[in-house]
Amino acid sequence: MTSAAPSRGRRRPSVIARWLVLILVGGYLVLPLFAMLEFSTRGPGGARTLDAWTAIGSDKTLVGSIIVSLELAALTVIGMILLLVPTMSWAYLRVPRARRIIEFLCLLPLAIPAIVIVVGIAPIYRSLNSVFGGSALTLVFVDIILVLPYAYRAIDGGLRSVDVNTLADAARSLGAGWPRVIAQIIVPNIRGGILNASVLAIALVLGEFTISSLLNFRVLQVVINLLGKRNAFTSVAVSLAALIFAFLLIIVISRLAPGGGSRGRQAAEEE
Repeated sequence: MTSAAPSRGRRRPSVIARWLVLILVGGYLVLPLFAMLEFSTRGPGGARTLDAWTAIGSDKTLVGSIIVSLELAALTVIGMILLLVPTMSWAYLRVPRARRIIEFLCLLPLAIPAIVIVVGIAPIYRSLNSVFGGSALTLVFVDIILVLPYAYRAIDGGLRSVDVNTLADAARSLGAGWPRVIAQIIVPNIRGGILNASVLAIALVLGEFTISSLLNFRVLQVVINLLGKRNAFTSVAVSLAALIFAFLLIIVISRLAPGGGSRGRQAAEEE
């Protein structure tokens, strides 16, 4: 009885500090969103209106840019998974010395400014435009490069969390080939890392502006920038909608991640 009281007293300040930090961080993140909502619903004479939000669906250029950006995000995720998962799995299983080289190559885009990337790929995109007719979907090639540093870390964390060598050896001893080992053994066990990498890739593609603008492609952020010069209310409404979509996506991914729901229930029971 005497030992329980001091431990409970020590626990209370830590709980208070935790809530204070949560309130401060939550306020820092949520208050700008409320400010965006307040601004996007302003009307004449101080009245509230949803004209800025209803205008999103009536602007064909804006709707087209949203569709293109979502297609780019989907293609980038698929390309990133097809490129990184087999390569990193093979390096972990067969060529451990190549992991440093792969890591260096994947992290390299962080050290190269966007303007330098544009100068380097502009001649390539002139050739691609002649083949694909100037489609904005060709941005998927450069988007995959941009997401490599973040996707690499997420997938690498997934591979480090499981004993891939033991799993692969067990599957190989049962007659499975390397493609089947990667597809049916490695991928299900690193699903959490792949989902995290996918969220990061989608967020980066939906928020990318510099390279798309310099290459004259009308993706979401470029159109939002142009829209803000003639209708700031709709521009802010679209930006807020994109942020809400990203938050909802993170929640969905956290539920799909292995153990997401069980961890939440376990934490609730401990409280």
